[in-house]
Amino acid sequence: MTRSISLIFLIGLILGGQSFAQSFSSYQKFVPQHYSLKQSFSDSATDQNEYPEPKMVLRRSLMIPGWGQVTNKQAWKVPIVYGLLGGLTYYSIYLHKNYNDYRAAYYNLNPDTPDDNRFGPTPGYISPNSNLSSLRETRNFYRNRRDLVYVFIGLSYALNAIDAYVFAHLRPFDVSDDLSMNARLKPGVLAVRNTEPVPVLSLSINF
Repeated sequence: MTRSISLIFLIGLILGGQSFAQSFSSYQKFVPQHYSLKQSFSDSATDQNEYPEPKMVLRRSLMIPGWGQVTNKQAWKVPIVYGLLGGLTYYSIYLHKNYNDYRAAYYNLNPDTPDDNRFGPTPGYISPNSNLSSLRETRNFYRNRRDLVYVFIGLSYALNAIDAYVFAHLRPFDVSDDLSMNARLKPGVLAVRNTEPVPVLSLSINF
């Protein structure tokens, strides 16, 4: 008895679903195209194409510092990038020059090394009577400071690329003041292979 009731209920459910699908197929002629799932996904893809690809932005930043910021429409960051890189580069040149001067002075005034001006002549602003230990410490100071600035130049170059890459990733996100949730139900049709279209309802939630 229970099996008969279940079988009758199953047959009625199948017939009811087919009749509903036929009626919905005639109804969908009057439904606007923008309610379909395919159309909503294509609209979303179109919006994403308006923004530059993050990998392309990263490559441009690595080739020319600031190019990625220009691609992201953040040209105001370019003077900051070149100001930082230019300032560090100028400082590294200054340190390298002083390092060469004190290296030459230490080598030329050291009695254990021949006075052949191997690293150039002793600069005039360095006294010939300078203490060798002091010359060595000053030489090492400029060398270590120069190497540290080289590291900062590399980090600044990498930071330029990371900044452009991260902003390209975050740019599509909505950061406006109105971040309220908006939920909408959209009727649509789900095409299943070898069967009639199945009516569906899609739920979209916008934050």
